Amino acid sequence: MGVPQTMEALRERADFIKESLQKSQIITDNMAAILGSFDHRLSALETAMRPTQIRTHSIRRAHENIDKTLKAAEVILSQFDLTRKAEAKILRGPHEDLESYLEAIDQLRSNVKFFSSNKSFKSSDGVLNHANQLLAKAISKLEEEFRQLLTNYSKPVEPDRLFEGLPNSLRPSSSGSPRKHGDDNTKSPTEHQGKSLENAIYTLPTLIPPRIIPLLHDLAQQMAQAGHQQQLFRIYRDTRASVLEQSVRKLGVERLSKDDVQKMQWEVLEAKIGNWIHYMRIAVKLLFAGEKKLCDQIIDGPKAKDHLKNYFVLLDMYEIMRELHSEIELLFGSKACIEMRDSASSLTKRLAQTAQETFCDFEEAVEKDATKTAVLDGTVHPLTSYVINYVKFLFDYQSTLKQLFQEFDASDPDAQLASVTTRIMQALQNNLDGKSKQYRDPALTQLFLMNNIHYIVRSVRRSEAKDLLGDDWVQIHRRIVQQHANQYKRVSWAKILQCLSVQGGGGIGGDGSASGISRAAVKDRFKTFNVQFEELHQRQSQWTVPDSELRESLRLAVAEVLLPAYRSFLKRFGPMIENGKNPQKYIRYSPEDLDHMMNEFFEGKTWNEQKR
Repeated sequence: MGVPQTMEALRERADFIKESLQKSQIITDNMAAILGSFDHRLSALETAMRPTQIRTHSIRRAHENIDKTLKAAEVILSQFDLTRKAEAKILRGPHEDLESYLEAIDQLRSNVKFFSSNKSFKSSDGVLNHANQLLAKAISKLEEEFRQLLTNYSKPVEPDRLFEGLPNSLRPSSSGSPRKHGDDNTKSPTEHQGKSLENAIYTLPTLIPPRIIPLLHDLAQQMAQAGHQQQLFRIYRDTRASVLEQSVRKLGVERLSKDDVQKMQWEVLEAKIGNWIHYMRIAVKLLFAGEKKLCDQIIDGPKAKDHLKNYFVLLDMYEIMRELHSEIELLFGSKACIEMRDSASSLTKRLAQTAQETFCDFEEAVEKDATKTAVLDGTVHPLTSYVINYVKFLFDYQSTLKQLFQEFDASDPDAQLASVTTRIMQALQNNLDGKSKQYRDPALTQLFLMNNIHYIVRSVRRSEAKDLLGDDWVQIHRRIVQQHANQYKRVSWAKILQCLSVQGGGGIGGDGSASGISRAAVKDRFKTFNVQFEELHQRQSQWTVPDSELRESLRLAVAEVLLPAYRSFLKRFGPMIENGKNPQKYIRYSPEDLDHMMNEFFEGKTWNEQKR
């Protein structure tokens, strides 16, 4: 093959390759155009699908919210159902089925607690009002049931039953008079009596059938939980005191005036005094001891051991025995009557000892009182008012108490009475400190302590206890009241005052800022202040400060700090908001508005009253 032919063949091949490359480029361009079209279509499809995706996500979230709502609704409906069932039981009354009735009251309390913690539920206020009204009716019926049950089963104890509980040596002889301790023994009367009484075993009478006591206990417990302790104690005291008096009279103890005694012949008077001493021993060892046991079984809460005023009855009896001491010594001065004198002396000592033990029991009961009666608004606790009334009663028996103290301790009786009163007050304060820890809101803790210590101080200042406890005690506890008031202010208002606190100075600049604070930041401060103040107003208007002077003093102390700070903040930064859009959205209150709302704090208002 020659050169020209070779060159021709190469040219043809080059043209073919060129043509093939051109075709490949065209195909590539076409494919790129097609792929570009696909990309555009996919992008358009994605855009078209996005609303669907959003709707799908919204639907999923809606389903989740619906599920949550349904579950919440089920819980609320179940509470409604439980309330309805409890209401039906309560309307039937406690007489048919007391156990179911008490269960219904517990259920109502649980419902009240549930709806109180779910205030966001639209009808919660109405449900709460209905449940509370129903609860009040239920407790009222319980009081009547307690009174009726206690009255029906409280009967005076016949003397024969009491005599059966005495040791053999103290039982009456066939003639009806107490046996003489020297009749059947050659030992001296005093020696025989001492050993006999020391080893004597007394069997307490059954005052109320045992099967009834648990029912009375449950009724008493429900009344105490509802805050009806005073009604409970009054019913118990009136009912049992009347029966106790009848039991004593059945023994043969009669009321005699001084003239009656002076007209009696010596032999008759001697017999009556001997019998009276014997019967008082029966009353102390059997009747009063039995009453104390019964009271502990029925009222196992605070103050149970002494609320029946048994303590003051003991003091009355002790006082009578002290008054009769000189006459007994005169009447029974001979050697032949030494047993009578010793019996009277022994009874007086026993009365003093029992009174002393009851006194110590009360102090311990106050400190360890564990009643769960909630004082939701932070007012004075029932225990506080009870203990203060008890102390006031004590001072009506000052002279008797001083004599009683000297039975066991020869030191200054005034100092002993002051020491006992101080210990009772301290026991009460220790208990109140424990009760204050049940509050979740630390501000309410301080308000509760302030109210209760103030009540104690005010009561002491208005009673004879002030002279005994002294001015120093009063001043120390007034300072404690002030400390709790200051702690309340700090805990409640420090956070909201921080909203009104701005460091630095300066006016409003052309860029809408002041003191380096932007308009947005100022708006946020006003919004935060509004929310926090409204929350405080809503919550603390339901709290209570029962003493009007203390209430006004506390409001004034808060206002003196809050209002100047708010006026200053409003004057300094208000123009930044007032010159913008919707200033009323951020500046909701004038200082006068705040002052007016402060006057609603601590009034114990309900949520419904606040909304009016």
